[in-house]
Amino acid sequence: MNISDFDFNLPEELIAQEPSQERDRSRLMVVDRKSGLIEHRFFFEITDYLKPGDLLVINDTKVIPARLMGRKGTGGRAEVLLLEKDDKEESGWECLVGGKRIRPGVMIEFDDNLKGEVLEEIGDGRFKIKFHSDRPFEDVLEEVGQVPLPPYIKRAEGQGTPPLHPPLIKGGTKGGVDKDRYQTVFADKKGAVAAPTAGLHFTEALLKKIKEKGIDIVTVTLHVGPGTFLPVRVENIEEHRMLPERYEISTASAEKINRAKAEGRRVIAVGSTSLRTLEAAATPLSSPLAKGGKWGIVAGRGRTSIFIYPGYSFKVMDSLVTNFHLPKSTLMMLVSAFAGRDLIFKAYREAIDKGYRFYSYGDAMMII
Repeated sequence: MNISDFDFNLPEELIAQEPSQERDRSRLMVVDRKSGLIEHRFFFEITDYLKPGDLLVINDTKVIPARLMGRKGTGGRAEVLLLEKDDKEESGWECLVGGKRIRPGVMIEFDDNLKGEVLEEIGDGRFKIKFHSDRPFEDVLEEVGQVPLPPYIKRAEGQGTPPLHPPLIKGGTKGGVDKDRYQTVFADKKGAVAAPTAGLHFTEALLKKIKEKGIDIVTVTLHVGPGTFLPVRVENIEEHRMLPERYEISTASAEKINRAKAEGRRVIAVGSTSLRTLEAAATPLSSPLAKGGKWGIVAGRGRTSIFIYPGYSFKVMDSLVTNFHLPKSTLMMLVSAFAGRDLIFKAYREAIDKGYRFYSYGDAMMII
């Protein structure tokens, strides 16, 4: 399958640069896989497509201010993007680093109270860094770090500084609209460098209304990594490899998901990150719990690099809430796998014709 099969032309003015004034007032396209019907609503009307007994799965990861701008002892600039905490090294992190002559032994100063010591080069621009501070690292990070933004969101100087390593992160912000709105209202577990953007449309009031209708909501955690920004660089998509991301599913969430599958109720994933978590943790069920269902979820922690593209057989998820994605991206391949490429491209053409907003701060799609 060729990368060009997932390409399309998107007018630049449809790339959302700011969130909608109210989270649940973004637009919602509803795509029916069976009938091919496409409807146009607002996100707060999603309750019309949910029914008692449905199970909504949300990703409760929280975006950390993972982008740090610093200087080396020589005065040269260095940009650091936190990727994953090193469990073996106190205050150690695996990071992407942009700048010249970055090598083990280099010290990077970010603030009077925060320095980073480069310990080891891992490859592909990644390094192990040990951070030094007189205060808890997370406290200092909240003050010094920036919320990393996707490359297509532009910010004026002072709101997000130009990058040193442009293929990955092209902006960041210490405050303003992004500090609140590039975070879901149910964000809880710190660790992501990008938001699970389908969840950005929900408000506390809308979640309350959903629960009152008899729809259960469970959380899973997948800490979104920089792989969400990386382009597919191969012609044959089957040769692409996803970067691993950490996930966690509690026993309570797994039990509720398995019960819903056993009882034939819909499991609805909010976002590709929730979907990938479910599918990564899927396991055949051979107990009486299975009944009419063949697959369930195993609780626990792990790392997943699952790559979903057309031809994939979905095991757990029945419906998906998602945003509108980049051409030739792994997310375009994922939604094409779930709804069919022809129907997705029909929906995207209609979205462009009707002026839907695309990408992280854009509008939403529900595939039923």
